[in-house]
Amino acid sequence: MKIFFSGGGTLGPVTPLLTIYDTLKRQYPDIEAVWLGTKNGPERELVQKKGIEFAVLPSGKLRRYFSFWNITDAPKIIYAFFASARRIRKLRPVICISAGGFVSVPLHWAARFLGVPTWIHQQDIEVGLANRLMSWPAKIITVSLRRHLNNFSAKKTVWLGNPVRNDLIITTRDEGLDFFQLDRELPVIFATGGGTGSLRLNQLIMESVAGLEGVAQIIHLSGKDRPRELIASLQTAFPNHYRAYQFFTDEMKYAYAAADIIISRGGFGTLTEIAALGKPAIIVPKPGHQEQNVAYLSAQGAVIQVNERTTDGNYLAKIIAELLADKNKMRELGGRLRELLPRARTEDIVAAFDRAIRAGSIGRK
Repeated sequence: MKIFFSGGGTLGPVTPLLTIYDTLKRQYPDIEAVWLGTKNGPERELVQKKGIEFAVLPSGKLRRYFSFWNITDAPKIIYAFFASARRIRKLRPVICISAGGFVSVPLHWAARFLGVPTWIHQQDIEVGLANRLMSWPAKIITVSLRRHLNNFSAKKTVWLGNPVRNDLIITTRDEGLDFFQLDRELPVIFATGGGTGSLRLNQLIMESVAGLEGVAQIIHLSGKDRPRELIASLQTAFPNHYRAYQFFTDEMKYAYAAADIIISRGGFGTLTEIAALGKPAIIVPKPGHQEQNVAYLSAQGAVIQVNERTTDGNYLAKIIAELLADKNKMRELGGRLRELLPRARTEDIVAAFDRAIRAGSIGRK
């Protein structure tokens, strides 16, 4: 039984799909997955480490505003549609599954015309254009928040929560501290700007390092292809409390487990992983839809929101130190975030898959 997963460019739509794959693989061991992603995105390494076949699917992007690139990307989208159709005919998947991203749109439309059922998962507070375009051919739409039930067809939309990898939940703090060889007496901050690395968040973290000496240890996931000179100099200057890494795969579970506070961008995949762990978070959203994600959670008392435009590293270090000194607030933030972003249950993931397959079978009769 072959399944197509698609998405990439960032890790936002990738991590929940990998959890869906793990869940379905346990339930149906004969599943074979093929991942259709982007040429230069960070998803390839994660996907291939899972033993999933990876293939590049070229595609363009439609923008909601006037742009010359909408014109130049149109032929790419048409080409991607026919490339997707050829791949579907050749490999005959039983379903195509996506959590957004424009690389998925031509694939899902091709699947619709060839009678292959599709499943999309909606994460972010704002429904993206890619998921809106894929909602018509979809046989089932799962959503991370109950409020999203009103954004799609009631007949095929199901509240699921967000899938989170089980290994993140079961890894202990002691295992995380041992993996990174950290001091057990000093709190740990895990700062991540996502798979590609946020330049602005990296700057804020690096600016905060000196102010956190003796206050906390820092695990800094800087992202691939980011300048290393300043990071290297900081590691030399502060070897006892600053550790920087470019990319994590299996190591991510240890960083999450070791952390007392997590600092990240506002992608929904990362937010729900933090929520599943029940850890306090300081979120520096990227301008755009991430600001909506974080504003919703901040208004509910679930995260501390920091504006990248008005913040510097000294201020960030001050916020971190104040939060570390307030254990009650740390517990409240972690607990509230877990309440707002519940983890998807295994049985519900399997039920969504079975429903999509049945709907596809009915459609072909």
